[in-house]
Amino acid sequence: MEKFYYGKTEAGLSKAEIKAALLESLEGKALKKVLIIPPDFTRFHSNAGYITNVYYHALTDLGCTVDILPALGTHVPVTEEEAGLMFGDIPYDRFIPHNWRTDVMKIGEVPAEYLEEITEGLWHDPVSVEINKLVMDESYDLIISPGQVVPHEVIGMANHSKNLFVGVGGSDMINKSHMVGAVYGMERMMGKDHTPVRKVFDYGLEHFLKDRPILFVLTVCTAPAGESLVHGLFIGDTRKVLEKAIELSQEKNIDFVETGIKKCVVYLDPGEFKSTWLGNKSVYRTRMAIADGGELLVLAPGVERFGEDGKVDELIRKYGYRGRLKTLEAFEQPENQDLRDNMGAAAHLIHGSSDDRFTITYAVKNITKEEVEGVGFRAADYDEVIKKYDPAKLQYGYNTLEDGEEIYYIPNPALGLWINKEKF
Repeated sequence: MEKFYYGKTEAGLSKAEIKAALLESLEGKALKKVLIIPPDFTRFHSNAGYITNVYYHALTDLGCTVDILPALGTHVPVTEEEAGLMFGDIPYDRFIPHNWRTDVMKIGEVPAEYLEEITEGLWHDPVSVEINKLVMDESYDLIISPGQVVPHEVIGMANHSKNLFVGVGGSDMINKSHMVGAVYGMERMMGKDHTPVRKVFDYGLEHFLKDRPILFVLTVCTAPAGESLVHGLFIGDTRKVLEKAIELSQEKNIDFVETGIKKCVVYLDPGEFKSTWLGNKSVYRTRMAIADGGELLVLAPGVERFGEDGKVDELIRKYGYRGRLKTLEAFEQPENQDLRDNMGAAAHLIHGSSDDRFTITYAVKNITKEEVEGVGFRAADYDEVIKKYDPAKLQYGYNTLEDGEEIYYIPNPALGLWINKEKF
């Protein structure tokens, strides 16, 4: 099945329209037990929280048992407070934390020959297809996978099968898919479909999950004034829902600037961004727009660590954001087995550096300047910096400050991709 819903105005779809579409998707289904796999709190603006809430109540009203398995990937579990903010009044005991190291089973393998073909010979190893055991539990009559399609640094465009194979996937798939993307080059992929990483996930879905009753519920959103607007809702069990969502996201979520940005200021909502692992979306999503020799200033009042996971945090502190070549050099050294065992972290280190093309300054409150500088960024005091660059006073896009300085301001880097038209 495939159903596509588009907002008729810039305000997008109303909650009533979204609810009606979700209820329609359940018509004619005799269901006793359902698993919902929404994104976690780091995708707060996806509207997947509201979608999950609607499904939960509609299904439980029909006497159905509903379990919720947030697609954590390597992130920390959703807290009870976060669950309330994002998912509303769903009882917290319905949420099942996913452990990417222990809760998975291997269901197949993407062969090395296929990886070589799709990466133009840049990758030579097979990839294990691992998934949370609950996805393969045949007691579930339906598996609902909601989430937002938006430009993404690892895969090109987020969601659909990524929500499964990374969100509730295992270490081999998470690590190798991230490294494949880093080796192939994020700037060749961001904002595009049919990238090598997307092809890996497509292969896994087509070969190993084709018999599972998975319903994708995809949104395309913007948040021009901080409040998320849903411009499209795409519901179905085929790849077509992803393709239609990508078409709309490319229209709504990619912003072209006429020339390279000399100074870009990005704000990270403290409720959403507590680590550079997440906060570096400010780097990924703007790097194609910032001019050579330019500056990226990241306003990061909530950042208090580097990795979402203790081991990854340790690796970031050890190796730092030193650039693609230095990271690959470290990755190849036999003594750095810890980095080789955590390819996702190695890929993240590559993604999070500007390769000395522009400077990156993190303005922080909850982590020391010495720690920030220790991983290769510049550091500044948040409270001092916002005296000049106050997110409450800045408007999205170009701003001319009192001293005549021109900056480009982005209030949430997770919701878009910025590209210099001159170089695209």
